[in-house]
Amino acid sequence: MIDRNIDIIIENHYVNNKSALLLTGARQVGKTIAFRRYVEKMGMELVEINFHEDQLAKNIFIGAQNAQEVLLRISAHTRTRLIPGKTLIFFDEIQKYADVVTWVKFLVDEGSYRYALSGSLLGVELQDIRSMPVGSLDIQDVYPLTLEEFARAIGVSDAVLGSIREAWEQRKPVDEVVHASMMRVVSLYLLVGGMPAAVQTYIDTNDMQAVRGKQEEILKLYHWDIAQYDPDNKLYLDEIFDLIPTELNAKNKRFILKDLNEHRMFARHENGFIWLKDAGVALPTYNVEEPRVPLKLSELRNLFKLFQNDVGLLAAQYAQEIAMQILTGDVNINYGAIYENFVAQELQAHGWALRYFNSKKQGEVDFVIEEGTKVLPIEVKSGKDYQRHSALTNLLTNKEYGISEALVLNNENVKYKGNVLYVPIYMTMFVEKKRVVGETKYVLDMDGLI
Repeated sequence: MIDRNIDIIIENHYVNNKSALLLTGARQVGKTIAFRRYVEKMGMELVEINFHEDQLAKNIFIGAQNAQEVLLRISAHTRTRLIPGKTLIFFDEIQKYADVVTWVKFLVDEGSYRYALSGSLLGVELQDIRSMPVGSLDIQDVYPLTLEEFARAIGVSDAVLGSIREAWEQRKPVDEVVHASMMRVVSLYLLVGGMPAAVQTYIDTNDMQAVRGKQEEILKLYHWDIAQYDPDNKLYLDEIFDLIPTELNAKNKRFILKDLNEHRMFARHENGFIWLKDAGVALPTYNVEEPRVPLKLSELRNLFKLFQNDVGLLAAQYAQEIAMQILTGDVNINYGAIYENFVAQELQAHGWALRYFNSKKQGEVDFVIEEGTKVLPIEVKSGKDYQRHSALTNLLTNKEYGISEALVLNNENVKYKGNVLYVPIYMTMFVEKKRVVGETKYVLDMDGLI
């Protein structure tokens, strides 16, 4: 069974909070199995109610007068004895019955049991919920396995990962043997991706064809979701989703609406892109006109790149012959789109808003992120000319922006040149948000107002 970072988050939640925990995210990212792992580890009893598989489960709540009645019905419906303090009641696939969220406050207040919820498409389905239980429900996003999780899953030791993190923090080269091995891990990750079922299939079989089969099953589920949850617009949503690999291979990688239909306007179909984002199956990365804090103020919502939520699913949409070429490092393969999708996926998992910079005068930089009061531009380079980056140089030399450092992710070892830090692509796993430390209290001076 694959260990995940979400396991620690779940454990910490139930130690420090009495509230329920809702895991949200795209299909097949490991939400359900995470709660099952927690219950097994803690030696608890699990009562699992799946609203997709059990069409009658919603009757537990319909007409109920209070939490005690709901608990009685749960016990009767599941034919399970609920043990106070020892039972986790888990509501799964809650997008099929979002009203269960309304009941969470009352169940948590009753206090006898712990509660967990999960489901896919929750960004879409919970928008119209009658009442969100403020203070009784915490929400945590779940993503596909990050590169660091993947590396651990296939057997890379904590000692090796620790040495790479030390190299990142001290801005020094990684041991050359370790570097070469980690680049092979990256090549494998680009194909397997982070969907737990695909990763487990690889671990069990080492069969890339079997991995691809799992990925194709997930892609079919995504298409099924599109048909089920937006039937009026499913045709063009399908087109948008299927165009992602093609658009990423285009020269500027921006999503061009005319490739979908020459006569369509963005304003008319904006909700379709939002739907794919809220469903968790696509990662829009918006253009900013000025690399200044706050980046949100110069964000253009109608100009964006659209990435897959998982780089392995992206690879599965390409021809099968490409797989072995990627694994063997074939120089004839265009890695640009795949590398950028990987970086977008990692940044998203680390909590960064996805944005890039583009200007006719200064050029385009792949990603820009906001580190406190500073902007960090990030370039992703898959070739040998990784030190050529005119747009990045333009940003660094523009004194109006006040950008002190830039990051270039590439295939080579760590190198500092001027104010540009060149690091191997796998170090994306350490581009993390820093926690706020120090004094954050502020007392208003009330002199003259009292």
